[in-house]
Amino acid sequence: MISRREWLRLTASGLALGTASASRLLALAPAKEATVYKDASCGCCKKWVEHMEKNGWTVTAHDVPDVGAYKKKYGVPDNLGSCHTAIVTSGYVVEGHVPADLIDKLVAARPSDVIGLAVPGMVQGSPGMETGRSDKYDVIAFSKGGTTKVFASR
Repeated sequence: MISRREWLRLTASGLALGTASASRLLALAPAKEATVYKDASCGCCKKWVEHMEKNGWTVTAHDVPDVGAYKKKYGVPDNLGSCHTAIVTSGYVVEGHVPADLIDKLVAARPSDVIGLAVPGMVQGSPGMETGRSDKYDVIAFSKGGTTKVFASR
């Protein structure tokens, strides 16, 4: 808990910076927002949404009858498919059980040659797929043209 003295010091510092400066500082940090398209009956998708929320993301989830239509709309290569598709801050696509810290890394780096990240399939131990077993997996970055590369390995 913050002490009264610390609160006063922070408040005074904030006033010294001025409202305009503080507003500019806040504007530099992109909002952590995600829109997820998933099947209503998929429990692991719900768990991935919870993982994202626990990591500071504001998530809007839509239960849709055909998740495949969103994969196609947002350019997810067929071989990278999983059970849900999300669009996050800055317009990046997230396919499947990608860890939130790697999404944060992508958004911070803002690579122009990447449109999204994917964890293909249903990998045990990935966020939302915690079953007590943890398999090794790659998080794949993909481009609009379908080019892929390993973004991270877990």
